[in-house]
Amino acid sequence: ISKGAGGIFLQTNTAAIVRSLTINMDLSSADRDMMSSFLSEGQGQGYTPQSGQITGILKQMKDTMEADLADITTTEEASKTTFAELVAAKEKEIAANSKAIEEKTQRLGETGVKIEELKEDLADTSASYEEDKKFLADLDKNCATKTEEFDVVKKTRAEETLAIAETIKILNDDDALDLFGKTLPSP
Repeated sequence: ISKGAGGIFLQTNTAAIVRSLTINMDLSSADRDMMSSFLSEGQGQGYTPQSGQITGILKQMKDTMEADLADITTTEEASKTTFAELVAAKEKEIAANSKAIEEKTQRLGETGVKIEELKEDLADTSASYEEDKKFLADLDKNCATKTEEFDVVKKTRAEETLAIAETIKILNDDDALDLFGKTLPSP
């Protein structure tokens, strides 16, 4: 505002160009006089602005408003930061509580399933208990039968091992080698 007061235009290069144009242009003498008097105001007998107090008041108002705006902006930014921190803390709390609820619900469901499985196991165990008693009674009889069967398998295996050993002995004999040599063509 203070830059516009006091004929600043008259002190610029543009004003000098306008001065030279008023001299060189085809103007009436009245127009030329009026232009010359306007352009010469900034060179000596100029206008002294009386608006210095108003300019000072406006500058003071501007400074006060800028300071108030800065204070309000700082307060608002602090409030935003505090609110953002509160929101983040509450979201973390909600997430933690939700996770705890999910874990407890899952644990409750798993416990219920385990109880039902144990009840089924108890029913199955009670039902098979009588069969197990019967099986135990038959176990001695079955063991004796299996022992006899194993003895037969063991005896058969021993006989087979003996027969294989005798066959290897016969095949390694010199007479068998001569017989093989006669039957197989020589290369």
